[in-house]
Amino acid sequence: MNDYSYSTADPSVYDLLKEHAKWMRKNPTEAEAILWDCLKRKALGQSFRRQHIIGQYIADFICLSAKVIVELDGGYHHFPEVQDSDEIRTRWLQSKGFLVIRFSNDEVISNTNEVLKRIKVIIDERK
Repeated sequence: MNDYSYSTADPSVYDLLKEHAKWMRKNPTEAEAILWDCLKRKALGQSFRRQHIIGQYIADFICLSAKVIVELDGGYHHFPEVQDSDEIRTRWLQSKGFLVIRFSNDEVISNTNEVLKRIKVIIDERK
């Protein structure tokens, strides 16, 4: 087994996460659909996956080669309990060597090109 934590999910919750990830791929938010349309087919020069299981979490978008995770946050991410949960999740992913970057849904919808530029710069820096 290699040391990449994305290669296996937590077996105790994998089936549940797999079904949830599949549902989320079929029912993306508007922002997720916009960003995925831009990231798929190596549009930024790197391969991305969406709704990818890592440990006990599902990453919105991930570039495995650069170990970059892109998370999109809707309005509910402003609630303190969700922010706490996001922080725990981010720290765990960082402990596995991933860089987690966050954008609001509004940013993606209203300023897609700027979001893509920021992702590209970060990906290029991690090569």
